[in-house]
Amino acid sequence: MSPPAPHDADIIIIGTGQAGVPLAARLAAAGKRVVIMERGRPGGTCVNAGCTPTKTLIASAHSAHVARTSGRFGVQAQAVTVDFRAVMSRVAGVVARWQAGIERKLAGAGDRLRFVRGHGRFVAPRVVEANGERYQAAQVVIDVGARPEMPALPGIDAVAPLTSTSALVLTTLPRHLIVIGAGYVACELGQAFRRLGSEVTIVGRGPNLLAREDPEVSDALADAFRAEGIRLELGRSVTRLARLSSDGSDGSVAVELEDGTSLRGSHVLVAAGRIPNTSDLGCEAAGIALDRAGCITVDERYETTAPGVFAVGDCTPGPRFTHVAWDDHRVLFDILTGRPARRRSDRIVPYTVFTDPQVAGVGLSEQAARARGLEIEVASMPFGSIARAIETDQTAGVVRIVIDSRSEKLLGATVVGAEAGELIHVFGMLLQAGASARTLVDAEMAHPTFAEGLQTALMRLPRFALS
Repeated sequence: MSPPAPHDADIIIIGTGQAGVPLAARLAAAGKRVVIMERGRPGGTCVNAGCTPTKTLIASAHSAHVARTSGRFGVQAQAVTVDFRAVMSRVAGVVARWQAGIERKLAGAGDRLRFVRGHGRFVAPRVVEANGERYQAAQVVIDVGARPEMPALPGIDAVAPLTSTSALVLTTLPRHLIVIGAGYVACELGQAFRRLGSEVTIVGRGPNLLAREDPEVSDALADAFRAEGIRLELGRSVTRLARLSSDGSDGSVAVELEDGTSLRGSHVLVAAGRIPNTSDLGCEAAGIALDRAGCITVDERYETTAPGVFAVGDCTPGPRFTHVAWDDHRVLFDILTGRPARRRSDRIVPYTVFTDPQVAGVGLSEQAARARGLEIEVASMPFGSIARAIETDQTAGVVRIVIDSRSEKLLGATVVGAEAGELIHVFGMLLQAGASARTLVDAEMAHPTFAEGLQTALMRLPRFALS
């Protein structure tokens, strides 16, 4: 029996992440017949298991920390307790609010947009099947995202560790959380659970937290973590896991390290990276090539090795940030509608790790600039040298700015400190404009602000110092 005739569309979008939904709505508004498919909850990682729930959780953890440490401001608070169920209820509520917003956006896009709830999978070039129905279009966009990667460690199945997804729906606070990994997710969730009341141990293979950062940046964050009682086991590899009991006590699970050391805790959180959701997409049937990591290979216009098939978001190589995926949709919309468009590699991508202090960067770090053989100067200043930081007692961190020593052109910056995620956009705009660092030196900065500290850091270089 032959398969049913496919339903026709102008464009099929697989996935409802931060690129897929706005792209579908805008293409439908532009007159295209669009089919968008989703097998899970609409919104992708950001809404369901990423930015929205984690930053909501971090906000509660921050509130608990401020209350506990209010004595440093001369404010005496009574004993602080955390209602963990109420915290997680608030997280779920914020997630539900954003989910509802996405549902409304899809429903309000008109008759030209059809939302199919089901697993979209290629069965032929530009032919996608979902729920036993087939759909074909001249163009297909893949926005299937990524999921937490689970390393092949002995004993891992018996322990059934938490991931960045399952940790966000816990109903009981872990007594002692052992985090495997030292990247963005490990640092954010590790500190959040510590502030909510868990004992926390972070285990990382490399010698530093946030391995890609300059050592001064990693050290500033490590100092802050240790000051809060987070145990750091860095430069140490995990060899096996074991479940010792099922009572949730502090000795319920064991994490064995390569030197024979055994760490005991109540829960294990694996934060060892993410893998793209491409293994069950039917890429071979569509002629879509994947790289060794399972990412979909794309060119500067987001087109895959299959003509007329495009890929955006976390399933492609490159930084996996919500703002990258959202910008992917802006560029691809111009491409699909025949407008002049930027190249995928033209963008300057900032990032923020929402720890406390925050870690944010854009452009080249010192390590990256030196690896390219560039002649550079680095302005570095403790965040605690900023007047605003002293006044608000948020002195942890460092400001590091990299410039070209010949042209004074700004090459990049990293900020560890309060509101670093906001401050980094000063440098992002300067980089976007191709501006000289002197632009910031000559700017009029309001006092007292954190931002004026960026100018002060640059003025520590002899060439910008006041005579």
